[in-house]
Amino acid sequence: MDRLQSMRVFQRVVDEGGFAAAARKMHLDPAVVTRLLVDLEKHLGAPLLQRTTRRAALTPAGEEYLARVRLILADIDEADANIRGQTKELRGRLRILASPVIATHMLAPAIADFHALHPEIQLDIRVLDMANPPIEEYDLTFLSGSAPLPADIVVREVTKSHAVLYASPAYIKRFGEPMVPSDLNNHRMLRLRLASGRMGPLTLMSTDPGTPDIVVETPVVLIADHTDTLMRATLDGGGISSQGEDIAAPFVKSGQLLRVVSPWITNRLTLLAAFPNRKFLPVRGRVFLEHLIKHVQENMTQGANQTHSRSSRSVS
Repeated sequence: MDRLQSMRVFQRVVDEGGFAAAARKMHLDPAVVTRLLVDLEKHLGAPLLQRTTRRAALTPAGEEYLARVRLILADIDEADANIRGQTKELRGRLRILASPVIATHMLAPAIADFHALHPEIQLDIRVLDMANPPIEEYDLTFLSGSAPLPADIVVREVTKSHAVLYASPAYIKRFGEPMVPSDLNNHRMLRLRLASGRMGPLTLMSTDPGTPDIVVETPVVLIADHTDTLMRATLDGGGISSQGEDIAAPFVKSGQLLRVVSPWITNRLTLLAAFPNRKFLPVRGRVFLEHLIKHVQENMTQGANQTHSRSSRSVS
């Protein structure tokens, strides 16, 4: 027995004054309405209605039960409406999971403009760096395209970018600017510690198909397993580090970082947004995702334009 449906039928029969009227209102067969009410009475072990040929009257048990049923159904309808509203309207809480570097350099800078557009959406960001993030517990999870994902997870690409080499203007003023891969032999490198813990030579790749990779042995003055540590040291003139273009874009735009050894890259990167089920991603989630994609792409375009402008001035 569908007890909730039976309760709705019982309430409708009373409100409409009879079985036939309730059946029409609920778009049910009259026999179904009768069966559901009989099943409910059997479940309760007490008659709820006194049936006559003209109308159905409440029994004392029916009066008491109806009062409780009205409250229960009202609470359920209110809860349903609230959740549907949060799913369809631009308000409510959006649960987001991201690694520290993504949360700091991509999500946080986009929040002010997003809240100016959608002030009733609360962003609840969990910052966690782990191999197997609990994607099913969040509305949106932002992660690297290299991360393994379960087959039932829906993903959308936020951006594709490259990891390239950056230095601060202060570093270049002090040590000079490396122009080609071999120049790195005489520079101070800041390197990210790999999962294996091994620090091999630096591999540079070309964006031109068919061009072989170049392996360079470079002096390493700092090794860290934290991207922000390398970023901070690079900004302060401590050396040259490899950073994602999407992460470094705001610093390039402001002139705090300069790309070096262009057009060589150190890696190809993809940022993904993952969520458990496309059908149930709240509208507020889709709106935030579109806003973030636009924000990241605009920053990358401005950073690329800044780099291109600088390269043009160097050539001339």
